[in-house]
Amino acid sequence: MPTNGTRGRFARIKSCNLPLPLLRDVICPVAPRQGCFWSGVCRRLRSCASCWILPPVQLTVTQLTDRLVASYARAGGINHLDGKNLPSKRAIADITVDLLRLLFPGFFDEKLIHSSEIKVETASLLDAVLGDLEDEVCKSLEYHPPPPSLEAPAQRATGLPRHSEAKAGAELPKKDLRPIAHTLTLEFLGSLPRIRDLLQTDTEAAYNGDPAALSKEEVIVAYPCIEAIAVQRLGHELYLKNIPLIPRIMTEWAHARTGMDLHPGAQIGTHFFVDHCTGTVIGETSILGNHVKMYQGVGLVAKSLSAGQLLRGQKRHPTIEDRVTIYAGATIMGGDTVVGEGSTIGANVFLTTSVPAHSLVVQEEANVKVMSKKERTTAPAEFHI
Repeated sequence: MPTNGTRGRFARIKSCNLPLPLLRDVICPVAPRQGCFWSGVCRRLRSCASCWILPPVQLTVTQLTDRLVASYARAGGINHLDGKNLPSKRAIADITVDLLRLLFPGFFDEKLIHSSEIKVETASLLDAVLGDLEDEVCKSLEYHPPPPSLEAPAQRATGLPRHSEAKAGAELPKKDLRPIAHTLTLEFLGSLPRIRDLLQTDTEAAYNGDPAALSKEEVIVAYPCIEAIAVQRLGHELYLKNIPLIPRIMTEWAHARTGMDLHPGAQIGTHFFVDHCTGTVIGETSILGNHVKMYQGVGLVAKSLSAGQLLRGQKRHPTIEDRVTIYAGATIMGGDTVVGEGSTIGANVFLTTSVPAHSLVVQEEANVKVMSKKERTTAPAEFHI
C-alpha cells in the first residue's frame, strides 16, 4: 500500500482517465522493489492527455535554451533584438532616487547631511547624475532621434546640422547624439531649483490640508503622494524636451511604489495634494490649475480610446481649474470637459460634461438605508445575496 508520502499523490491522480489497475503502472514514486504497490514505471501516462501528473523529466540547460529561443521566434513582438540600445530601467530607477536626494536633501539619504558639507555633497551627486542620466538620454535619442525643435538648443551649442536639413528618414550619427544628450541633461538639471519651488507648495498643501499630518517633515518622508508628484514633475521636464521613454519609466517606477499613476505629460499647477493617493490616475493631456486637492481613487481619464493611435496628440483628458476639490472615487472624463474654478466634485461622481465655476456636483441616484438590527431580523427580507 502507499506510504504517507505517496497518499496525497495517489489522491491527485484519481482524476486521471486511466482505470485504477493501470494507474499502478503509471508512476512509481519510490524505487521499484518486489511487492511494491506502485510497481512498474511510467508506461501509459504519455497517452493520457487529460492527466496533469507528469513523471519527473530532467531537462538540460541546452534543452531549456532551445525551447525559450523557439518561443522568441513564435512571439517576436515582445523581443528587442538587433535593435537600438534601450535605456536601462534599473539605471533610471537609481537616477530617480538620486534626483529625489537632490530635491529633498537629507530626506532620502542614509546619513545626516550637515550644512557645512552640503555644497560638496551636492556637487558630487550632481556630477554623478549628470554622467549617468546623459548616458540614458543618449540611448533614448538613439532609439527615437530628436525633432528639429529639440535640436535647436544643442545646435547652437555644438554647431550640429538641423534635422530638417538632413535627408528624409535619415538619422543623426551616434557621435552627434552625445552632445545633444549632454546639453539636454544640463538643461534638465538646471530646472531642479524651479521644481523645488513647486514641491515646496505641494508640501505646504499636504500639511495644511491634512489634520493628521504632524509636520512638513513627516509629509516629505512618509507621504507617498509627495514622492509621486516629485517624480512626475521631474518626468514632465524631460517630457517637454521630447526625450522618449525615460519620463514614462520614471513615473511608472513611482506608480509601482506609491499607487499613483501620474503621466509625465500632465500639466499640474502649484499646491497640488492627493490625500491617501492610492488609485489616482491622471492622464497625459490633463491640465490641473493651482490649489487642486484630490482624494484616493480619482480618475482624470479619456472618454474613449477606440481610435487608438489616431488620438495621439489630441486633448483627451479633462481640465481642472484652480481651487477644485475632487473627492474619493470620482471619475472625470474627456478632453472637452472643464471643471470650473472653486468647484467641488463629490465622491463617486461620474462626470462627462463641463461644470461652471463654483459648482457642487454630487451623486444622488444611490440610496443608502440605515435601519436597526432588530428591525432587520423581524422585517421581511428585501434583498437576497
